[in-house]
Amino acid sequence: MAAAFDWKKLTLTDRVIAITAAVALIALFLPWEGWSGLGASASVSGFSTGYGFLGAILVILAGVYIVMLRSGSRMPRSSYGPGVIVLGLSMIGAVLVVVRWLTLPRVSGAAYAGFSYGPRIGMILALIAAVVQAFFALRLFRSTGEALPWAK
Repeated sequence: MAAAFDWKKLTLTDRVIAITAAVALIALFLPWEGWSGLGASASVSGFSTGYGFLGAILVILAGVYIVMLRSGSRMPRSSYGPGVIVLGLSMIGAVLVVVRWLTLPRVSGAAYAGFSYGPRIGMILALIAAVVQAFFALRLFRSTGEALPWAK
C-alpha cells in the first residue's frame, strides 16, 4: 500500500525542511565554482565539488526522510527519533557545505587581468538552503523533546 502524501498535513517546519532539500537538489545541477577571464569561462556543478557534494546530499536526505515519515511511509526502525535524525543529517550537511565554501580559493581584481575564480550560484543556493534547513531542523528537534544521543 502506497503512502498518501498531503502537503497540508506538514507543519511549517516540515515544509521548510522539504523545500530546502528541493533547493539543494536543484543547486547540485547549477555551477558551484568556476573561473572566467581572457574571454572564456568554465564552471563545475555540485556533483564535481568533492565533499561539498556530500553535504548537499545529506541536506536532501533530511528533507526526503521527513516527508516520507510524515506521509506515513514505513520507515526502518531506529533507536533515535526523527528530530535527532533530521538534525544530524542537516547539521553535518550544513557543516560540509560551509567548509567547502570557506576553503574555496577566490581570485579576482584588476591585478589579475580580469581573471576571477570562486563560488557560483549553485554553491550559494546550497549554502543558504543548508543553513536554513539546519536552523529549522533544530526547531524540529527542540519541539520533539528528544534527548541528544550522548545525553541518554
